[in-house]
Amino acid sequence: MDKTIIVFAPHPDDETLGCGGTIAKRISEGYEILVVVMTDGRYAFKKILHVHFDPTPDELKEIRKEEVKRATRILGVPEENLIFLDFVDGTLENNEEKAEEKVTEILSKNQPVEIYFPYKGDGHPDHRVTYRIVKNSIRNLAISASAYQYSITPQFARIGPIIDAFLRYFKNHIVYVDISMFLTIKEAALQEFKSELTAVSHGHNRSIVNGVKKFLKSKEIFYIEK
Repeated sequence: MDKTIIVFAPHPDDETLGCGGTIAKRISEGYEILVVVMTDGRYAFKKILHVHFDPTPDELKEIRKEEVKRATRILGVPEENLIFLDFVDGTLENNEEKAEEKVTEILSKNQPVEIYFPYKGDGHPDHRVTYRIVKNSIRNLAISASAYQYSITPQFARIGPIIDAFLRYFKNHIVYVDISMFLTIKEAALQEFKSELTAVSHGHNRSIVNGVKKFLKSKEIFYIEK
């Protein structure tokens, strides 16, 4: 039986934040995991941390690529199972057609049994575009794989976590994956994203520390559209 799973990450680190524990768990169960990183993440410091140089966007692109290689290796994903589409951070919507062609080709070639990709209501535009791209590709190929959405930055969280949870509950079936046995592995993987943690330690944006902590729980949550 084919046991391939594909995880789509809009930026380097989304795969680990959103489903790092599930990746490690599925690998322990004998599945092969492919991770597709949609954009290069070069503008993370500019947009989130308000850092415009040192490192430069070009330097950060390479830093984040190496970080995601190390992080996913800890989770159990070999480097040859990483696919970098290398669209420039923040430009995915402008390249949606080309990106969908690449995603369709990847899905068609590998025929996964499970697919993980961002929640359709995430606040970041690259996340919402990745959702559309993957969803369209699944539909066009008529793939029967189970499709799980993970949430990184909920779009409606700004109006209150209770309201946001209410909206997501009634729009989706919710699946909880127990990752308690793999939580230390996920935490170790997250520590490899040193560029962000270093910037935080220098006082650029300490809220990111608390943001990371919310992903270190014993269960990961996924949404399946009703």
